Amino acid sequence: MKTTRVVMRAQGGPEVMELETIDLPAPAAGEVQVTQTAIGLNYMDVYQRSGSYKLPLPSPLGLEAAGEVIAVGDGVTEFVVGDHVVYGGVLGAYSSHRNAPAARCIKIPEGISDEVAAAVLMKGITVEYLLNRCFPVKAGQDVLFWAASGGVGQLAGQWGAHLGARMIGVTGGAENCAAALTMGYAEAIDRKTEDVAARVRELTGGKGVPVVYDSVGAASFDASIGSLATYGMFVSFGATTGPAPDVSPYLLQVKGSLYFTRPTLANYVASREDLVHSAGETFRLIKDGVLTVNINQRFALSDVVASHVALESGDTTGSTILIP
Repeated sequence: MKTTRVVMRAQGGPEVMELETIDLPAPAAGEVQVTQTAIGLNYMDVYQRSGSYKLPLPSPLGLEAAGEVIAVGDGVTEFVVGDHVVYGGVLGAYSSHRNAPAARCIKIPEGISDEVAAAVLMKGITVEYLLNRCFPVKAGQDVLFWAASGGVGQLAGQWGAHLGARMIGVTGGAENCAAALTMGYAEAIDRKTEDVAARVRELTGGKGVPVVYDSVGAASFDASIGSLATYGMFVSFGATTGPAPDVSPYLLQVKGSLYFTRPTLANYVASREDLVHSAGETFRLIKDGVLTVNINQRFALSDVVASHVALESGDTTGSTILIP
């Protein structure tokens, strides 16, 4: 069995990624072999490619994909040949075929396509842990969510509205603000033209919000701090503009006895039980019509460099997938 995959021999710009064709061995014990049909693109891929997160080199790339099981290794009982599965958090997803640990795979429910599964799994389980477990959002609460027009942001707007929260999204440009209002957000703030914290205070009668979900990092830190109510929670779950600055206990004190957390998906779905639960909630809400998954960009695997350029430009909306 041959597979075409992306490999990088140095970390850096998009140009470090190259294609190679290698032999793929039979799946080992506990693995399934998958013919991949759709690959999810995530900003974590950029962190790993760029060197923000160090990887041993040479290294494959990509964390999420869906496809059909074509072989199973010893000890695998949950999947059979012909099943369609999706996985996330398993390095090496940028490939046409691969062996993946069965323990990190999820069977795709009837009625959900491989493309939707690949586009939504990691983003959906991220939103699930953020809104349900990291800071459990309750009906009637105001919630500020950055990058509202991205793949995670679009799901969060819909999920939060389903929970009964008033979702306030931050995004860039009038067009993206208008789009956010169709994805569950009651209010959309244009970070390019508006003072985010001032607008939040205006919307909340001066109180601020009980929680901010911030994936932007350095560029948004001050606005996020300034948007929080007394006892508010700052959830910093990404760093697309670089890491947030160090947070001093004194700052949390003087800004209103605030809480600050830097969660990671890896911890929240470390156990198979948590992974299955989180994915199950995501797929349930898709099938119930609560969540719409917008795949707004598709690239061939051979155009992986262009896909990263587009993602880093900030011009993509919704989800992006690669097609092997």
